[in-house]
Amino acid sequence: MKPPPHVAVVILNYNGFQNDFLPTYLPSVYTSTYTNLSIYVADNGSTDGSLDYLRSEGFVDLDTPLFEGQPPHYLIDLKENHWFAEGYNRALKWVNADYYVLLNSDVRVASNWIEPVIELMEADPQIGACQPKVRLVAAPESFEHGGAAGGYLDTYGYPFCRGRIFNALEEDKGQYDTVQEVFWATGAALFIRPACFHDMGGFDADFKAHMEEIDLCWRLKRANYKIMICPQSVVWHVGGGTLPASSPHKTLLNFRNSLSMVYKNEVPARRAWVIWMRLLLDGVAGVRFLLRGEWGNLGAIFKAHWTFFGSYKQLKKKRLETDALVQKYAYQGQPKRRTAGRYAHSIVWQHFVRKVKTFQALPNILQ
Repeated sequence: MKPPPHVAVVILNYNGFQNDFLPTYLPSVYTSTYTNLSIYVADNGSTDGSLDYLRSEGFVDLDTPLFEGQPPHYLIDLKENHWFAEGYNRALKWVNADYYVLLNSDVRVASNWIEPVIELMEADPQIGACQPKVRLVAAPESFEHGGAAGGYLDTYGYPFCRGRIFNALEEDKGQYDTVQEVFWATGAALFIRPACFHDMGGFDADFKAHMEEIDLCWRLKRANYKIMICPQSVVWHVGGGTLPASSPHKTLLNFRNSLSMVYKNEVPARRAWVIWMRLLLDGVAGVRFLLRGEWGNLGAIFKAHWTFFGSYKQLKKKRLETDALVQKYAYQGQPKRRTAGRYAHSIVWQHFVRKVKTFQALPNILQ
């Protein structure tokens, strides 16, 4: 009998012992019932004793032979902090498997979380990436911000989810329990084929953190791959483990990376229009920060726009490189730009003006 595909769960860690993420959430990964599984922790230059803790848990360096019966738990020491995007780019070069699962260190998983996703992806080789349903650790029946029940993108490149529009989280009542194609999959628990990750160039290291998974999924969509949500798999995410929601640096990364992502991936006929509309809408967000006295976040928007325009030549080069990869590695020949999960209206208008709070209440949404 053919063994199941080899799955590698890869957790990027930075000081996860000090903040209790590793001791609290890693044990749930040990309980995974999937049989052909390896667990890797890539350490991003931790200074808190994470390496000692992991070795005490049985994690060994990649070149260390395993004893009989010893679980395949491996440690990748990256020596320094490369942030989320480049950390994974470096770590995954050392991982050989049929499927990667990029899992945040602040995620608790159900024991049977792997099987339904792999079964779905094995049945359709056009699925490049997939995510489980993501709930919130602090409110286990609520969807979590960074993924919920599958990611969507509006006409101006703003992301939202089935189950989450901006900061409005829905309770999971089974309303989004259908398997379907979406636009992007969460980076908190990302199932992806290794060839899809590497052929598309991996994460954009300049993003550092935030939006890098949407950017990668957009490239996969352009290359005619499907991005799916498999709600039969469930995980719980703390969220904000990299940067707190109130951090001006997080605001900077979100606004800058979102603009960069649109510039690199949007169709040429719409690119300039979308960028200018984004500048206008970002300005509206800046006014909201001003009225609330959030000077750090207001300054972060100005800095995001400044750095975006300052990197124009570099972004243009990246766009050309991305176009070449999409053409070269497109599924079944020339790419047919996949539009599932793209909302042809403004989520900003629907949420902040029309006061739409739930995904199901959005007009003209294809569910």
